Order: sequence, then structure tokens, then C-alpha cells
Amino acid sequence: MSKKLLTGSFVALITPFNKDGTVDFAAFRTLLKFHEDNGSSAILIMGSTGETSMLSPDEKKKIIVECSKMKTAKMPIFFGCTGNNTDATIANVRFAKDNGADGAILAAPAYICAPEDDIERFFLDVADATDLPLGIYNNPPRVESDLHWDHLLRIFKHPNYVVHKESTARVGQVAQVIAGKPGVSVMCCDSPNLGLVVPTLSLGGHGTANMTGNIAPRELATISTPWTSYQEAEGFKNAYLGLLPLLHYTYSAINPVAVKSLMKAIGLPAGDLRKPLTNLEGEALAKGVRIVSELGLDKRYGYKVKPVAAVAA
Repeated sequence: MSKKLLTGSFVALITPFNKDGTVDFAAFRTLLKFHEDNGSSAILIMGSTGETSMLSPDEKKKIIVECSKMKTAKMPIFFGCTGNNTDATIANVRFAKDNGADGAILAAPAYICAPEDDIERFFLDVADATDLPLGIYNNPPRVESDLHWDHLLRIFKHPNYVVHKESTARVGQVAQVIAGKPGVSVMCCDSPNLGLVVPTLSLGGHGTANMTGNIAPRELATISTPWTSYQEAEGFKNAYLGLLPLLHYTYSAINPVAVKSLMKAIGLPAGDLRKPLTNLEGEALAKGVRIVSELGLDKRYGYKVKPVAAVAA
């Protein structure tokens, strides 16, 4: 993949499972075609939405090998390649590169809560070890490491970095990164609670790295389009305000619990969550089904919306 900036909707895909709990590669193929046909610019496989922390090493390798065979020139596929240390991450990135990945997204290794200087070195060491296009996912709630814009801008001087996803709630952080002209695609999480989508796009950001696109890919493509005119800003406003009920719903539980439960309920090939996570039921799920229907997504995508029995009050 070239250094051309990625724009639009970068969807963090769920990992579909068969009834026996194994990875469903036929469903992966269906979902990738669904996104390519409906305006998603790129796909991330094995991000946090893909339950990556609960996949075995062998499953991760097989997912990279098999899903790389499904890619097309139209929609690049990145893989989450963060390991539990620098060497493991480098090995994961090299495996992805050798097996056809278009790029890799990295977060700080979880649980160790390393100092920012050490995490900066981690990202640079990985980049020095490969020529695969890389992205950074700054997600303090998940990994307890939070990179200041000074660290990010230094990292982005490395030619292998092509995309940044910000998942803090700091508008000032996004502004400083964009003002630094980092030469990477600056994207943000689509969570309405973090509230970064509007300021990121208004400041010149390149799109969103999102979860809700699993259910509403065309709508996320609309609100992820960079603004180059008043018309695009106006189109964004109308689309974003209308989509707020679904955005709030998909973030109503730890990801990907709400989005994957809803996908299964409306007929998308998702399967169940991997234990200890469990699918939403009753009124918690019925609410999502109602939102899909009220927004007309069932008609737009041909979803098989069925009433969900609500939990008795």
C-alpha cells in the first residue's frame, strides 16, 4: 500500500464465529464483500471489536492468511498485530506482511502500563523492523498508556506510519496532531461519548476508525468523508444527528457486545461472542432492533428484523 492518505470509513470488523465457536471464514468473506459494496474505505481485522484478546495465536495467524486472500485493490485490509512485548509485535507484523496484509494497526501492549517514552520507543522499534504500512491506536481506556501529541508527532516522522486513530476525549489532542501536519491519516473513534467525530472532521481530519460501520456502512461512510466544501459539512451534520441513536447504542456496552449482538439479531453473519462475553438479550437487544427499524436500515440493507422479546419490567 502506498503512502496515499487513507480517507473515509475505516471499519473495525467483528470476528464471526460458527456455532461451535470456531472462526467462520465464509462469514468473513460475506462481510468483506458487504463493506466493499457499501462504501467502507478500509477494514481492520482483529482490533478490539474483533475480540482479538480472546483469539489464540494459531487463530490469529489463520485469520491473517485466509482474510488476506479475500482482499481487493478497492478496500485495503489491516490487521491488529499488537503483541505483549516489542519482539512479539515485530513477529506479528512480519507474519502479516509475509502473508499479504495491506497494513497493521498497533496499540501499546496492554496491562504493563508503560511510561510514554517507552511506548514511543516501542512504536519506533516496530516501524524500524518492517516496511509494512502501520497505524497507531491511542486508546488509554484499553491499555492504560496515553501518548501526548509530542510523542505522536515524533513517531509520525517515521515513513512507515500512515494512519492514526485517536480514542481519547481530548479535542485539543486532535487539533495539535493535525496542526503538526504529520503526514498520516488522522482519524477518530466514532463513540458519541468521546465526542471526537465533529471536531476531527471540522479541523481537517481524514475520517473515522469506527465500530458502528459494521451495521450502517453507508451512513458511516457519509459521516467519515473529509470536508472540502460547505455541502459536505451540511451533509455530515444531517447524517450525524440522524445516526446518533445507533451510535449511542453500539457503545452502550463494552465493544463489541452491543454491535455483535445486534448484527446477529438482524441477520448478519456474526455468531456469538466468545466467553466470558455474552450476547445481549431482552430489552437491551430489542432496543437496538427498534433503532435499526426506525432508521430504515432494515429496508436499506435488507436486514431480517424480527421482534425481540423484552425482559419483563
